[in-house]
Amino acid sequence: MMKSMTGFGQASCRFAGYIVQMDLKSVNHRYCEVNVRIPREYMKVEDLLKKTVQQHLKRGRADLFVTIERSAEASRTVELNWQLVEAYQAAAEQLVTRFGLKSSMDVRDYMSIPDLITFKEAALVTDEEFQSELLACAEAAVLKLTQMRESEGAHLCVDIKQRIETMNRYLEQSQKLAPQVVHHYAHKLRTRIQEMQQQPIMDEARMAMEVALLADRSNIDEELVRLQSHIQQCVQLISESEPIGRKFDFLLQEMNREVNTIGSKANHAELTTIVVEMKAEMEKLREQIQNIE
Repeated sequence: MMKSMTGFGQASCRFAGYIVQMDLKSVNHRYCEVNVRIPREYMKVEDLLKKTVQQHLKRGRADLFVTIERSAEASRTVELNWQLVEAYQAAAEQLVTRFGLKSSMDVRDYMSIPDLITFKEAALVTDEEFQSELLACAEAAVLKLTQMRESEGAHLCVDIKQRIETMNRYLEQSQKLAPQVVHHYAHKLRTRIQEMQQQPIMDEARMAMEVALLADRSNIDEELVRLQSHIQQCVQLISESEPIGRKFDFLLQEMNREVNTIGSKANHAELTTIVVEMKAEMEKLREQIQNIE
């Protein structure tokens, strides 16, 4: 199935007091490139998330945005920084001794010390369970992204098929005109020979070279055969299940080469018009192929 390289997928999950949101988007790219943006404290799972996305994509640049929060009901514990408490206590006792103060610090004074108390979220899942949940969420986001890429790819496929059919019609018209091209050059050849025969001294070698050159320029059969082969390969590519973007791009380059050669060989007004139309159609095809995986 033909797939576009652009799309968007979103997934969310809740587990063990965690709230996870994943947004995945992809755009055109020559190769497969995946970037993961995740809070710093969870960076250890970045590579696993990247590999999960890469397993489903062959081409395109994908950006995965991950947000992880703790829900309000998440279990938390309170921890005291005992070293800090002892340091303040020692300092207070020194002040009492040195200046003869009557009282030292009370509980309220201690509670106002900056960084004395830290809140630690209780771990309700193991690291393995945490990673498993995140990867499952990433799989869900990739699935939605893939569905969107397939949907857009189906629309592109319809347009590409129509353009290939148009190219095939231009090819058939060119094949019908090919004999006229030969007759056109044959007429030019006869006229040229007659002109050279009227010269007082006829250069036989030059005449032979002119004949060979004009005869070669009049034959576009080989180019038409190769162009037909390339068009048939394009039709076959569309039905393949594997990514076809690079192969299609290569075939378009070959088709463009054959069409340019036909245009340079066939000095024929009607055929030249067809060549111009074929080049315009191939340019539109190339723009579409840039979106295909």
